[in-house]
Amino acid sequence: MGNLQIPTNTLDLFIRSVEISSYLPGRVRLHSKKLIGNPGLEQQVQQQLGAFREIERVETNTVTGSILIYYVPEILRTNRDLRKVEEYIMTHARRR
Repeated sequence: MGNLQIPTNTLDLFIRSVEISSYLPGRVRLHSKKLIGNPGLEQQVQQQLGAFREIERVETNTVTGSILIYYVPEILRTNRDLRKVEEYIMTHARRR
């Protein structure tokens, strides 16, 4: 199988459904067209990402579709699944 990356959980599916706008260790900005004008989805995103104790804060904006995630890299990386997501984000972030 090698380097084939198949989504293995809800987090994988979520991260592949959004555009990764920017990445800095400790701060990730995602963009989702589905979030625009969708307060129900905003609440879901807040609840699901907010459930991770390794994530400090999540800011969402239903006008722009922005999802801003703040975390302490050393703490986040203690969670194997979140570490894999961060690695995916690092390699797929849009370069400016």
